[in-house]
Amino acid sequence: MTEQLLAKRAPDPHPGKPRITFSPEGEFKVTVFSDLHFGENPWESWGEEHDAASVNLIRNVVGSEHPNYVVFNGDLVTGENTFKDNATTLVDKIMRPVIEANTPFSSTHGNHDNQPNISHLDEIERENSLSSLSYTRQAPSGIGGAGGPGNYWVPVSKLAEPSLILWFFDSRGGFDSNNERLPDWVDSSVATWIESETQSMEAAWGPSSKRGAIAFVHIPPNVIMKAQEGLNSANNPGQNADALGAGGVQAGSTENLGKDAPFWDALNQHVKNLHAVVSGHDHGNEWCTREPSKNVVFCFDKHSGYGGYTKAGWGQGVRNFKFTSTDPTSGVQTWIRMENGEQRAGVVLDQNYKRSLDGEEVEV
Repeated sequence: MTEQLLAKRAPDPHPGKPRITFSPEGEFKVTVFSDLHFGENPWESWGEEHDAASVNLIRNVVGSEHPNYVVFNGDLVTGENTFKDNATTLVDKIMRPVIEANTPFSSTHGNHDNQPNISHLDEIERENSLSSLSYTRQAPSGIGGAGGPGNYWVPVSKLAEPSLILWFFDSRGGFDSNNERLPDWVDSSVATWIESETQSMEAAWGPSSKRGAIAFVHIPPNVIMKAQEGLNSANNPGQNADALGAGGVQAGSTENLGKDAPFWDALNQHVKNLHAVVSGHDHGNEWCTREPSKNVVFCFDKHSGYGGYTKAGWGQGVRNFKFTSTDPTSGVQTWIRMENGEQRAGVVLDQNYKRSLDGEEVEV
C-alpha cells in the first residue's frame, strides 16, 4: 500500500502538521522539562530572576542536547501567583527557546496549572497559538473530566506507519475559576478513550505489538507510592529525596483511593510495548523502577525550573530518553542531565531493565 493511501485510512491527530519522525539512523531523542513553575512572586525581584534563569536553562539544554522532541511535563507555571490579565504570557516565555531551536514539542499540565486565574485549557490554547511546532491538543468533548482536557497522543514514524506513540495524560488537580478544588487523578472517561484510540490504531496500522509507546502524566499514579518502598541507590540510581504521601500521587487521600485505577488499568491493558510511564510533581525524586502490579517501568523527571520547592543540593536538570531503534521491543536509554552538563542515573529500559549505561549490572 502506498504512503498516500495509508495516510487516508490512518488516524491523523495533527492534520496539516509535519509528521514527527525518527532520524535517518533510526534514532529519536526526547528531552523532558518538568515543574518549571514560572510566574512565582512576580511582585518581588527574585520571581523574575527565577524565570530568567529557567529560560536560560531551557535554551542551553536544548542547544546542547539537540533533542528531536521536547516535552514539558506539567506545572509550567505557579498559577496561584498569576494575574488573570497576563497569566498565559508566561507560556510564551517557556516555549520561546524551543521554538527558536525549531524543535517540535508538547505539554502535559499539573495541579499548579489549574488555578483561579489560569487553567489547563488556557495554557493549551495559548501554546497552540504560538507555533505550529506545538503538538499539544485537547481531548474530544466529554473526555478528561473537569479541568482535564489534555489527553492526546503523538505518532512518531520511520516509514509510513508509526513505530512509536507518545501518550499524554491530564492528571488535573488544583482549583477551578471559582476556587473549587479539582480532582487530582486522570478521569475515568480517559480509560474508554484509550481503548477506542488503540482500536483505531490497530484498524489503521495493524496490531499494537508493532509499535512502542511512552506515556507522560504530571502526577504519578497512586501505585508508585508503594513502589518507592523497595528502592535502593544501586538498583534505582537517581535522587530519592521526596517521600511520597497523599499529595504526591494521584487520588492519594483516603476518600479518593482507587479513583485513578480505571486509567491505570486501561493504559497497561491496551497500550503495548509501553517503555515507561513518566511523571514529575515530586521535585526531589529522579529515579526509575519497575512497578510490579503491572510489570511496567515508571520514571520520575528531574525538577527543571528555578521556581517551585527545592532544597540545597537538588539542582535543576532534565530527563532524556533516547530510542536507538524503531524496533518496539528494543531498549531505551534514559538519564538525568543536570544544568551544568553532568549526566547521572543512566539506565537502559529494556525487557529486563538490569543494565546501566556505563555497563554495570543493575538488578531489579
